[in-house]
Amino acid sequence: MRVMLVNREAGSLRTGGAELLAERKTSTDWVWVDLDNEGAETEYALLTGEFGIHRLAVQDAQRDRHPAKLEIFDNCTFLLLKGLTADTTDIDFETLQIALFFNDDFLVSRRVHESVSIDRTWQELTDTEKNVALRPADAVYQITRRITDRFRGILMALELRLEILEQQMFEKPSDGLLEELMETSSKLKKLRRHLNYQQNLMQRLAQPGVPGVPATSRHEFTDLYENTERLVSLSALYQELINDLISGYISVSSHRLNQIMKVLTIVTVMFLPLGLIVGLYGMNFENMPELHFEYGYFVVLGLMATVVVTLLLIFRRMRWI
Repeated sequence: MRVMLVNREAGSLRTGGAELLAERKTSTDWVWVDLDNEGAETEYALLTGEFGIHRLAVQDAQRDRHPAKLEIFDNCTFLLLKGLTADTTDIDFETLQIALFFNDDFLVSRRVHESVSIDRTWQELTDTEKNVALRPADAVYQITRRITDRFRGILMALELRLEILEQQMFEKPSDGLLEELMETSSKLKKLRRHLNYQQNLMQRLAQPGVPGVPATSRHEFTDLYENTERLVSLSALYQELINDLISGYISVSSHRLNQIMKVLTIVTVMFLPLGLIVGLYGMNFENMPELHFEYGYFVVLGLMATVVVTLLLIFRRMRWI
């Protein structure tokens, strides 16, 4: 547990542990409590006792897996988001569940692993003196904006990778390429699901009447909703592109197979009459007068060469080769 106590009037900010919570009761400060794998019982007692948060909201926050949600209570707003783990850099991502409870007087963030978005927001608030004038809603906005920006980074990296895969599809098609496209398609669907959830949440946050979100902050959350909406549209576009690449790969592979079969068919057709001639003169009948012809061998070779050349000319004229 770490605690940040902000006094906007005095322009001061202090950080520490749970001891700062007692000071908040006798001042007009707002407080940010960040819980990082604090323990279920300790979290439950703090959230329900110190901040009066509804037990069902706390239970939802403590579940290992829960869809993103926004729920409004009498004394606070509960926002449950899916962030990205600290080591996530590409489409092979893992999610981190982040719970935010906030109103005009406090912000409580809860997670069980390191969150880059929360840590950077915390660091920015403590490093910049002018940020002491911010409110809990502003910190919520910065956290959610960083979460959204990290999703954008994944999609931008994916765009570059898809361009490379498209080029490889025509130059060096392989089964590994198709496998990567199929795997990427599956992971992108999962990413789109998370973005769709959070788009709906950002839209609700931007609407009037959300506790803890003053009217002056709605523009930031509206901008955040628009950015999330663009990410949803972008992920849908990339999903279509991947499907097109998969279809294109299958078409290219089928075309290559057809080309191979065409060559094999042409070779087979050319050898059929040659095999007929060889089989005809390979019979063991005694009465085959041409077998005793002095130049019969050369005549048969010439005939075979003529057949091959004639077939090649026919195939060429028909544009099969």
